[in-house]
Amino acid sequence: MKIRQILQGKAINALYSVSSDETVLDALKVMADKNIGAVLVVDEGRLTGIFSERDYARKVILKGRHSNDTRVAEVMTSRVITIEPEQRLDECMEIMSERHIRHLPVMENGTLMGIISINDVVTAIMRDQKTRIDSLESYISGSPY
Repeated sequence: MKIRQILQGKAINALYSVSSDETVLDALKVMADKNIGAVLVVDEGRLTGIFSERDYARKVILKGRHSNDTRVAEVMTSRVITIEPEQRLDECMEIMSERHIRHLPVMENGTLMGIISINDVVTAIMRDQKTRIDSLESYISGSPY
């Protein structure tokens, strides 16, 4: 399965972002409102970072900063690891596992296409396995699909 297939199954316009000059509180409001664990940081149409719950916990709370006067630029992850839509699901899972990350922006020819979460990956794998099991059970029992 390719990443493109997962993106096609996601809600249209489910790409949420903030700018790096917004406050952490602004980013947290977007994340809470959309029930997401990370938000992309986009400046002038360009992906410049990602801000996650982990960034908030480690770089704001534990450092004694305040959400309403800390800019996203100060605490975001700026070295963003991205994937391409034609990459396979297992490659994506390997990257997430090795790098200990839960969100991967998807870029195609320099254009931001979407974002894949660990939940998206697990859900896709479970669906794929269920389809395979159902097919094998049908094959073994001799009944048509």
